[in-house]
Amino acid sequence: MNEIDGDALGVIVVDDQPLERTGIALILDSDDDIDVIGETGSGEAAIELVAYHQPDVVLMDVRMPGMGGIEASRIITSEHPSVKVIVLTTFDLDDYAFGSLQAGASAFLLKSTRPGALVEAVKTVASGEAVVAPRITTRLIEHYLDAPAETAQRRRQVPSQSSELEVLSPREKDIFTAVARGLNNAEIGAELHLAQSTVKSHINSIFAKLHLRDRVHAVILGYELGVR
Repeated sequence: MNEIDGDALGVIVVDDQPLERTGIALILDSDDDIDVIGETGSGEAAIELVAYHQPDVVLMDVRMPGMGGIEASRIITSEHPSVKVIVLTTFDLDDYAFGSLQAGASAFLLKSTRPGALVEAVKTVASGEAVVAPRITTRLIEHYLDAPAETAQRRRQVPSQSSELEVLSPREKDIFTAVARGLNNAEIGAELHLAQSTVKSHINSIFAKLHLRDRVHAVILGYELGVR
């Protein structure tokens, strides 16, 4: 295992296919700002590696023998809130993709993603920004809500909009609605006549009050609560 070099991002790669895992690790390690500090082929081992190394980001294959990527992501993000998870999947409308976001992953990437985009995604997620475009998140949610009953019933049950959002101030509710619609900070500022620094401050407060990891999960919560 590598030791994290200075301010480099520590990354763990999880994939049950050795060639794919090695390829991903080589791509990431080629960037001076990223150190791959662990590799494994199972969800169970990933949980142990994360507990030991405390990486910044985990790249998680969604389909593996034994514990799959969704359950491993759920455990990792629950036990280590500061660790960001990026799930690797084959199809962008796969039920596994949406399930991974609900499980706490901060993003999903197609396995066909270009090397440069993979490196950029790791850095973006580590900084707390969203990788999955709101448009794709919206497609995922709509696809999931239209799924058969046996799939849809797995959705997280949440309180009504009024009770869930009552912890927010009126201004924060306005901003949450804008975030749920997929607007970025500049667009929110222009719509609500606020400075971007003010918008950012409100968003940090909203995420803390609603226990949201990032904007992707804000979009998901917004759909679950019927916020439009």
